[in-house]
Amino acid sequence: MRAWYAATRDVVVAGMVAIAGVAPGIAAPAVSSADPSMVVNSLNGNLLAIMQNAQKLGYKGRYAALEPVVRQVFDVSYMTRIAVGSGWSTLSTEQQAQLTDAFRKFITATYARRFDGYSGEKFVTDGARPQGDSTLVATRLIKSDGEPVVLNYLTRQDQSQDGHWQVVDVYLTGTISEMATRRSEFASVFRRSGYDGLLEILQQKVAQIESDSHLS
Repeated sequence: MRAWYAATRDVVVAGMVAIAGVAPGIAAPAVSSADPSMVVNSLNGNLLAIMQNAQKLGYKGRYAALEPVVRQVFDVSYMTRIAVGSGWSTLSTEQQAQLTDAFRKFITATYARRFDGYSGEKFVTDGARPQGDSTLVATRLIKSDGEPVVLNYLTRQDQSQDGHWQVVDVYLTGTISEMATRRSEFASVFRRSGYDGLLEILQQKVAQIESDSHLS
């Protein structure tokens, strides 16, 4: 299984939502986005369900199960804006929406590839603490041999009236910011090739993940 402890380059933040109606055979836990820890616990429960059914679902089934997870839990618009950097404000509303959708598909595809099997892993949540206007939820993925992988999720409260919490970053091994990595990569592409170039890169990444998954 290519899980969180694989290469860090393609690790992305993910989220949670009940997926029982999306992927047959998966019994997902109830979901609430009213509390940061509950968001992360629901994420972990859904990821575990996908891992346990990974072979039956196949890549397409895992993608279908994860798509609403990503859509519901990620603040993908915020994440895309951060990844693009200062050039975000130069884009039209339609271009911003298209880049956000492409980034969402990239996140979903990456998780569908990574969570492709189960060998006794489990998730443990170690509490939450304020970090500025956000909340950091500390978790560990415990591998089957007992080795822990630290995964700290940064959550941010939606500024809408609902005030739901969503994941906006993940720190692999507790310190490596995924969004910092993505901003370094995507902002560079945007400066060099603009909107069209970044959109093309994201689409190519999704196509490559799909191709690789069918070969594995």
